[in-house]
Amino acid sequence: MSNLYHLNYKYFFIGVIAILLSTVIASSADEYNGLEGLIEPSEVAEVSGQMPGIVDEILVERGDIVKKGRVIARLKSGVEKVAVELAHARVEFGRRKLIRNEELYRKQLLSIHEKDEMETELKIMELQLQEAQEKLELRIIRSPIDGVVVERLLSHGEYTGEETIMKIVQIDPLYVEVVIPVEQFGTIKKGMKAQVQPESAVGGKYTAEVIIVDSVIDAASGTFGVRLKLPNKSFNLPPGLKCEVFFLKR
Repeated sequence: MSNLYHLNYKYFFIGVIAILLSTVIASSADEYNGLEGLIEPSEVAEVSGQMPGIVDEILVERGDIVKKGRVIARLKSGVEKVAVELAHARVEFGRRKLIRNEELYRKQLLSIHEKDEMETELKIMELQLQEAQEKLELRIIRSPIDGVVVERLLSHGEYTGEETIMKIVQIDPLYVEVVIPVEQFGTIKKGMKAQVQPESAVGGKYTAEVIIVDSVIDAASGTFGVRLKLPNKSFNLPPGLKCEVFFLKR
């Protein structure tokens, strides 16, 4: 009886070891070892004006979230505003003149040549108005991306030429840059999923997708680069964090 008990216990112990080994093997089959990565903004925009001028107002501060197309600054534009008002007044006058003479044309008291001349004058005035509006728009600075203002370099009253006025970074999505040993070249594919674990200061586990796999190996380091896209709609993750990346095999 005692021998049978020991025999059963032996088989039970072997079974437990087998289960543990199969779990480890399955786990290693599902993901690669953790590789060090760096979480970065998906885009960095150094915003400047389209033409030189004096900064009239800055409408955002560092840390503000901005949408693409939002007005973030204006240059002094007094002359351009007057030009738009003048061109607009000319267009309104040209339209009223054309309407007044429409009745004369129907009564054949106005020649087709005179009517065509007035219509052409109105068209030229409308183009002049459009030109004036475009010149005024050049004095308005808009955000080129959805993002967060990380640096403001100029203030009201300062002159700007081609200098950067502010920096805006896009943090949704984020990019995760990973450098991988050449031994794993060919095993990482575009579209693969990976688990991203930011450093302990932030923590958590996030799912990212491979969007770029370098086709060229860096001979000096024996590595190649991989970029992953990491959604960050709630802005929980700040760029600049180190992280561990586990590439899932399936």
